[in-house]
Amino acid sequence: MDPFAFPPLAALLNAAYGALAGLSTALTPALGGIAAAGAVVLVTLLVRALLIPVGVSQAKAEQTRSRLAPRLRELQRRHKKNPERLQRETMALYRSENTSPFAGMLPVLAQAPVIGILYTLFLRPEIAGHPNALLSHDLLGAPLGASFVSVVFGGSADAATMLVWGTLLALMIAVAEVTRRVFRPAPVDDSPLNSPGMLRIMAAMHYLTAVFAVLVPLAAALYLAVTVVWTLVQRMLLRRRFPLPDAASPRRAGR
Repeated sequence: MDPFAFPPLAALLNAAYGALAGLSTALTPALGGIAAAGAVVLVTLLVRALLIPVGVSQAKAEQTRSRLAPRLRELQRRHKKNPERLQRETMALYRSENTSPFAGMLPVLAQAPVIGILYTLFLRPEIAGHPNALLSHDLLGAPLGASFVSVVFGGSADAATMLVWGTLLALMIAVAEVTRRVFRPAPVDDSPLNSPGMLRIMAAMHYLTAVFAVLVPLAAALYLAVTVVWTLVQRMLLRRRFPLPDAASPRRAGR
């Protein structure tokens, strides 16, 4: 079933198409042939700017969870044989701190519709019954409507396309590596998360965005590349503003 056959979603997709096409037209005098890609970048920056308050909330939630971690571990030790009591005490602790275990998850949920719409805009040959002109645009020779997998296995990969995709993927992998190193979780005593296998899995998760990017059209991959760079810079700035307790302790600071 096509969700965009539902009239309200079809109207939303058509409105997004009109806005992106209009922005691309407005940017054409300045950017020429890469105006459509420039429109995607500007839309991405606008979305990220609108989500700054949510990012601040996420950083505060991370700081709170880090501060509460020792008390949560104590509750788990004390009530490990009584799951219902453990759940009540855990939720009571979160309520006393005016937070919840799910605080800070909104950014992921908020950007998912944007990625979905961008993916759809550069995948469908028709939008609301009219031709999708966005598919005719490219970024330095790489078609915005084609994924890395499709150009490689479809035999349409040329030097320009591979250069654009290689640059984007290298950027996302570099950001993932910096994120892995800078935001490595603090070890927790007697935690199964400290096992070598789990540590490898957690490290590999930083690279999932780059893996996902090869499956979506270039326009959506461009959105992802700008997003991960913005997110890294924002997290580094917010970590300074809202340091984690361990990172702020004199013992750690003196190392």
